[in-house]
Amino acid sequence: MKKLAELLQQAEHPVVMTGAGMSTESGLPDFRSNNGLWNNRDPAKLASIETMQENWEEFFSFYHSRIKALADVLPNSGHEILAEWEKQGVVKSIITQNVDGLHQAAGNEKVGELHGSIATVRCHSCGEKMKSSVYLENKTICPECGGLLRPNIVLFGEMLPEDAIAFAQNETAKADLFIVLGSSLSVTPASFFPADARDQGANLVIVNRAETEMDQKADLLLQDQGIGSILTETNKYLT
Repeated sequence: MKKLAELLQQAEHPVVMTGAGMSTESGLPDFRSNNGLWNNRDPAKLASIETMQENWEEFFSFYHSRIKALADVLPNSGHEILAEWEKQGVVKSIITQNVDGLHQAAGNEKVGELHGSIATVRCHSCGEKMKSSVYLENKTICPECGGLLRPNIVLFGEMLPEDAIAFAQNETAKADLFIVLGSSLSVTPASFFPADARDQGANLVIVNRAETEMDQKADLLLQDQGIGSILTETNKYLT
């Protein structure tokens, strides 16, 4: 953690990328572990355009339960420290694979959401957006055009949002320190950003409980503790 603090102090443009492991300490399950959301499920079938169109009840039931579960979830200490670091200029931006909105809830403002946000739903036909709480009221029809309301996230078979990709590319290009928190780096194109940053000369830090394919390229690898405790300890060396 002392080394991480030193890297943060030396860097001019530190960028953080977060995955599901960032939010597990808030009580949210990850995706690919034994207790993850995709355990014994095929995500390509469940969280897909095809399921939304052909098996609406199963699709709605899954996302209704996800939105309901998120209603009582709060940012954890790791989220709060990242928000504090952004305000202090210790980190410049967050690139996240998460759709839970916990970075913004903690106070981060410079956030690129690669996979969208489950905090809102949108009409699949006209694009009208509204708060996802309408799902909890079992409202699924767009009041503007009568189309289906779906979570404002990237489903399997869809392209990632161009604005989020552009944000991530620009921040990666400027990064001289790239910190990965809680990502397996197994999903593209998110896994490209730390690789690109490293190739462009940035120091690479990976904090993840499981091994990743980029561990051997990391300048600093932390696996033994939770993200919240690592960031809390690191923060002590910065103050």
